[in-house]
Amino acid sequence: MTQATHVVCPHCQAINRIPEDKLGNHPKCGKCKHPLFNGHPVELTDQSFARHISRNDLPVVVDFWAPWCGPCKMMAPQFESVATQMEPRIRFAKLNTELAQQTATQFGIRSIPTVAIFKNGREVARQAGAMDARNLTQWLQSHL
Repeated sequence: MTQATHVVCPHCQAINRIPEDKLGNHPKCGKCKHPLFNGHPVELTDQSFARHISRNDLPVVVDFWAPWCGPCKMMAPQFESVATQMEPRIRFAKLNTELAQQTATQFGIRSIPTVAIFKNGREVARQAGAMDARNLTQWLQSHL
């Protein structure tokens, strides 16, 4: 029997059980019917952050950013490019630290952009500073 993976829907926040061998088949949410993966990072908020970090069985890579940050703007297309390549093995997400100050404070985000990897609800790695797609991919592969 195939092991199931829990994936939080980026649209309605429902938790979906997807057989691991079906992750690459463009699964849709059982509740809202939207695609669970679309090649774009999930936009997280103070309200949705904990659910995505603790209830996804997939590693979650979070880009902590702010709209006024020049390096964040330069890194955004690189982050999205890597998301397109590495989904559905990894969930990619972005957290606007200006709008989600509670979460940014909780995780001690002091410089942006900061990228963090979460597995099983726990932070396992963190890197401050902008990275291009190649460096981000290498960093992720070294920690996952």
